[in-house]
Order: sequence, then structure tokens, then C-alpha cells
Amino acid sequence: MTQTIPYWHVDAFAARPFGGNQAAVMVLEEWLPDDVLVQIGGENLFAETAFVVRDASGEADWELRWCTPTYEIALCGHATLASGHILLTRDGGERVTFRTRKSGILEVVKAGEAYELALPAIATEADSAANQAEAIRLLGAQPLEIARSPLGYNIYLFENEAAIRAMTPDIRGLETLGQDQFIITAPGDATDIVSRVFVPGGGVDEDSVTGSAHAVLTPYWANRLGRSSFTAHQASQRGGDLTLRLDGSKAWLGGPCVTVVEGSFYL
Repeated sequence: MTQTIPYWHVDAFAARPFGGNQAAVMVLEEWLPDDVLVQIGGENLFAETAFVVRDASGEADWELRWCTPTYEIALCGHATLASGHILLTRDGGERVTFRTRKSGILEVVKAGEAYELALPAIATEADSAANQAEAIRLLGAQPLEIARSPLGYNIYLFENEAAIRAMTPDIRGLETLGQDQFIITAPGDATDIVSRVFVPGGGVDEDSVTGSAHAVLTPYWANRLGRSSFTAHQASQRGGDLTLRLDGSKAWLGGPCVTVVEGSFYL
């Protein structure tokens, strides 16, 4: 028997269609087998598909999981923002919480015409060019400094936005280095910071707007800038603008969302 699953296509961190980062949001009655979730992610072919199920534990409103086209991931920001947008639009309210398997309780709150998403702030430590020699070679430019989280996030600092926009990494080479995120960043022109993010080992050559990367960039740049709130732009082809705020152990990412498709997924 065919199962009908409510489905939405959302442009997250975008004020109008065709910007920000695309995510599918799917509301399930119960969890499907893990391999089916990944297959659905492959069928949708977005950087991430978010799946939500009502949380029976009482810890949060919903359970939340995310799949790329090739595997399930531990944290995704833009698809969480998209999920909050859909559920708050559909059900009303000002706040929705999500229980995740590896990233704790996440929440999305309304902020005027946009939303704010709380993610765990991810700390990094300085790394050496020697340790990152192959990644630097594949990026094709020498960074001013490097930082890394053992969770698989790599930050490469460059002088200015022009350097970020001009870079043409060897994507297929980066793909061989595993499922890490490779984040290049610099002071921005129109925003405080700018970045681009490559995750080819996870099936996403260059991500459009990456929430999890900004959970790493928020504490990194808060320390460099000497303040807890600032603006960001991810300089992908689609592009996206965010507000960033460090509040203790949380990184708050702000931005609007646009629903571009609503329908049914038949399984």
C-alpha cells in the first residue's frame, strides 16, 4: 500500500525564492527504516532532507533527523530552520523544539518576519599548515591561519572577501579526504564575515548556506571580533545572509525562509 508523506521544499536563509539553501521537510507518523530515509534523501537530491516525528518522550515537541543524498548526518542548521518555519507556519506558535540523536535539543523561534535557530556552539583549536598540507594544496591558496574541530570542521582564514570568491578548489580531491567540512572565511565587504563551505565527501560539492558551519564560525569570529553579535554572508552561487549571535554554549543563527513547494511524497 502506498504511503503518503507531507512534503515541503523550503529555501532557508532566503527572503525570496531561488536564494539561500534548499531543504526538504517531511513529517512522518513514525520512523521509517534508516536505509529508506537515506534513499529519500537521494531521491530529493537536496543537501539535506529533514524528517520530523512527534516526540513521545516529552523532552521536545518533535524528533528530528537529517539525511544528505548519501548518508545521515549529526547536525544540519538550514534544514532545522526550514523545519521550524514549516511547523510554526502550519501549527502556529512562537517556538518549536526538536530532540536530535547526536546534537541535543534544538529550538527555532520567530524573530519578526524571520526566525532564529539555536545550535550548539562548536569550538575549534588552532591547527598547523603541516597537518593540513593536502587540504591546503587542494584549496589552491595559503590561508592566514587554520582552525579545526575534532567533529570534522576545518576553518581556513583568508585576507578578504575577494580571496574567498576567487577560490576554485579541487573538489574531487577534497572528496577523497572524507566527510569533513572545509570552510573558507574572511572579513566581509557588506557583512562582518563571509564564507564558502565545501563538503564533497558528504555528497555536497559546495553548500549554499550552511547552518552547522556557522555554529563553528560564530564562536571563532566572536573571539576575533571581540563581540558576540555580527552579520554573515555565505558567498555560494545562491548566496545567503545570516545574523549570528553567541550566547554561552549556543550559537543563534537568524534568517528568513520561503516555502516554494508543498505536496505529497508517495512511498
